Amino acid sequence: MTKLKWGMIGGGEGSQIGPAHRLGALADGHFEFTAGALDHRPDVGREYAQRLGIAADRAYGDWTEMLAGEKDRTDRIDLVTVATPNATHFEITKSFLEAGFNVLCEKPMTMTVEEGEEIVKIAEKSGKICAVNYCYSAYPMVRQARAMVRAGEIGKVRLVVTNFSHGHHGDATDADNPRVRWRYDPAMAGVSGQFADCGIHALHMASFISGDEVETLSADFASTIASRELEDDAMVNFRMQGGTVGRLWTSSVAIGRQHGFDIQVFGETGGLRWASEQPNQLVYTPVGGRTQIIEKGESGLYEEAQRLSRVAIAHPEGFPLAVANIYCDLADAIRGETRDGLPNAADGVRSMAAVHTAVQSAKAGGAWLDARPSIFR
Repeated sequence: MTKLKWGMIGGGEGSQIGPAHRLGALADGHFEFTAGALDHRPDVGREYAQRLGIAADRAYGDWTEMLAGEKDRTDRIDLVTVATPNATHFEITKSFLEAGFNVLCEKPMTMTVEEGEEIVKIAEKSGKICAVNYCYSAYPMVRQARAMVRAGEIGKVRLVVTNFSHGHHGDATDADNPRVRWRYDPAMAGVSGQFADCGIHALHMASFISGDEVETLSADFASTIASRELEDDAMVNFRMQGGTVGRLWTSSVAIGRQHGFDIQVFGETGGLRWASEQPNQLVYTPVGGRTQIIEKGESGLYEEAQRLSRVAIAHPEGFPLAVANIYCDLADAIRGETRDGLPNAADGVRSMAAVHTAVQSAKAGGAWLDARPSIFR
């Protein structure tokens, strides 16, 4: 099968997310790394792209140069990944969609709800894919949990409890570190810090597994380090359209927690638990029965979990391969085989609506507010 051509914007040398995308995109042989504008410093980006094997004429200085260089090529890229700072996502994603490119955008997809709704409309009009990198939803055992809920194995979902909490920004003496500071600076991060950074992964996962969408929410935000304008800890209660109750905690000052992303889904006839630090296992408890540990790679899993498992049982598959699973689904979708579960622009705008609603709720003392974007009300 002919490889698809892939390009990347951002994710340059020293980037946190860049290597995960490069490993993920190339892991299964679906894509070849063809073009890139990898750094905000044009010469540095060009040089690094060439070191990674990109031809000199497709090692671009910035995204506008890349768009101009790729759009009229007969061998132009099939997919572009946007891995730049949050404030640039909308303009880049919009421009490439309008030029007829498929796009994978890092989260958050946009800075405002209005921008997100515009991206949804542009993607629909262009007929191109606009995916958002909610990569945790692509772990095999998360797909297993989703399939079990859909099959009715825990009955109607009553309650979702999830959190994404770590302590890596808990040192006040490190608060001015540029890698940390921007996340709490409204000029660079937007209206929200920790909730927009990590909390929306947990919120997306709640919808992804339960099959329900957030309708209303109530939020409490805290900036526990005084120099921060945006929150570094948040508690969000939410109610979903189908009646599911949700509880979410997210924090970057929970010293002692390393990654801290987990989710529990409680239904009428059973419960499920998945944690990113033990991603190969799904804990299942049927009502009145014994707790069971379902392992990635064992027999009897749903097809969605089997399809995205690469190595034998008891061998770990890590974060880059979860990202790779997003690229597998993207490759299938580009080739015409749509994969259910690929996070898209609708997921992106729902997340941004939740972020802005949570900010408003926190300012209003935890008032319950409608969290849906206007296009889905």
